[in-house]
Amino acid sequence: MPFHPPTPPCPEAFVDRSRPLLALLAATALAVPGLTALSSAAHAADADVLQNGGFESGLSGWTCSASSGTTVNSPVHSGSSALQATPAGSDDAQCAQTVSVQPNSQYTLAGYVRGSYVYLGASGTGTTDVSTWTQSAPDWQKLSTTFTTGPSTTKVTVYTHGWYGTGAYDADDLSLTGPGGGGGTTQPPAVPAGLTASSVTSSSVALSWSAVSGATGYAVYRDGVKVQSASGTSATVTGLTASTAYSFQVTAVNDAGESAKSAAVVVTTSTGGSGGDPGGGGSAGLPAHALVGYLHSSFANGSGYTRLADVPDSWDVIDLAFAEPTSPTSGDVEFTRCPVTDCPNAESDADFKAAIKAKQAAGKKVLISIGGQNGQVQLTTTAARDAFVSSVEKIIDTYGLDGLDIDFEGHSLSLDTSDTDFKNPTTPVIVNLISALKTLKAEYGAKFMLTMAPETFFVQNGYQYYGTGKWGGQDPRCGAYLPVIYALRDDLTLLHVQDYNSGPIMGLDNQYHSMGGADFHIAMTDMLLTGFPVAGDPNNVFPPLRPDQVAIGMPASTNAGNGYVAPSEVTKTLDCLTKKTGCGSYTTHGTWPDLRGLMTWSINWDRYSNWEFQKTFDGYFG
Repeated sequence: MPFHPPTPPCPEAFVDRSRPLLALLAATALAVPGLTALSSAAHAADADVLQNGGFESGLSGWTCSASSGTTVNSPVHSGSSALQATPAGSDDAQCAQTVSVQPNSQYTLAGYVRGSYVYLGASGTGTTDVSTWTQSAPDWQKLSTTFTTGPSTTKVTVYTHGWYGTGAYDADDLSLTGPGGGGGTTQPPAVPAGLTASSVTSSSVALSWSAVSGATGYAVYRDGVKVQSASGTSATVTGLTASTAYSFQVTAVNDAGESAKSAAVVVTTSTGGSGGDPGGGGSAGLPAHALVGYLHSSFANGSGYTRLADVPDSWDVIDLAFAEPTSPTSGDVEFTRCPVTDCPNAESDADFKAAIKAKQAAGKKVLISIGGQNGQVQLTTTAARDAFVSSVEKIIDTYGLDGLDIDFEGHSLSLDTSDTDFKNPTTPVIVNLISALKTLKAEYGAKFMLTMAPETFFVQNGYQYYGTGKWGGQDPRCGAYLPVIYALRDDLTLLHVQDYNSGPIMGLDNQYHSMGGADFHIAMTDMLLTGFPVAGDPNNVFPPLRPDQVAIGMPASTNAGNGYVAPSEVTKTLDCLTKKTGCGSYTTHGTWPDLRGLMTWSINWDRYSNWEFQKTFDGYFG
């Protein structure tokens, strides 16, 4: 939480994937048997088993990573449409289709491409997966390769993709010629009809639709993004925001592919209760809009020591900074108040405890914050987990606190190489932290407040990068808070991501956003309230948080950290997110009048700056 230099973005390994590496990949690929083109002649019984290979039906049957693909009318190789896909960041703009095939059979994959470093390949063959590529194709160039399926292979995934940072590529007239898929269906199902919505609440919508002949399942889309799959003709979409309009569509799927999207149904969720606690996160005592701040309680710096009793009533949640571990992996946490040698005006323990009670009597919440810039906490073992729980309980009980703030920074959280699913984490430091926090929540009950203050590196950066990545070499801390937030979303009172000391982060508009203005705060908060596909995977979506669970983290002054914005930019941010006015170039995916409020580092630095941040909050929310 204290000032430190901006964290570099995750994908350093991708930046270093230069042309020599591409040449090496090419040499390796061309050394694999079966990459030479075959004659176009096919057996009499062979057929093209690929669906919509000319993209005349849009992207029907195809799935493109990170929404990277679209169809265009020019350039085309034949017909009236072609695929155009654009790599961005660590996403190579892969568009793929899974088709039914026969075991022990030979297939020829072919297609026409334009652009630099364009690939065409097949995976899941059951033998040797194949690919072919071109380094440069200023005009349409044919690519072709063959493979033989394994003895039990019945499905193969065909794909095309570009390369990182090389610009858009085009593909058209793709085909996979060989025996049909063993009597299975060869056409995607029809478009579902009769989509209706019912049982609309402030956070969920029940959907139903008519059955489609030949469909083996269905996919539900919210505002154009796939959010869940269904085996039957109904689904309930949860995690929605109160008083917000959503557009829903549904598709039918089978082994041959996916239908086009149905007609849209637009639904507006009902109004949520002000100051309520629909998720059990201990927020019942908070006002509808809350001001959260960190109070320097264990250390001194240039902002000066502020007594707890002297904190103005505007501050609704006061996080005592910080409790720190006795060692990074011990799990044993201690809270030591700033000594009078460093903080001459520090109050006595008795006065400090009396001030906590006085704040609570006035309706304020006082929490212990664990971690900070220097407090690395790594619960690598169950013994460390148990020590963490018992030591935190001791601090809470000693001071009579309302809850716990997790401010793990640095190397506290990182993901093992094999840990790739944020919904089912396996890394010990992640699993043990989740277990410890659930134990504490169960111990203290519904009124226990749990808040978190991660950096953007650990949350929003997960839109592009998660852990070490499919190629390896990424920073394992990328997105490492996501499994913790997801597992505790029903217990979480507030998430206030630190929108400061951050490098550029890609928003849902697939543009990079940098600190220093309202645009950064708007884009980062929109991601939390809309949800996003993790590492660009549309089938692995981090669901949105409720607006009453979200506060925007900002530095109180230029002294407090990089990323300070003037009061006018704070107001602009709030106007956009709560009223959808003055949003500038970024288009949000909703309007959230129930946004909980603002967080700042820190109360001390705000006092040093004549309470500018507090005055901005009071002036806006009253």
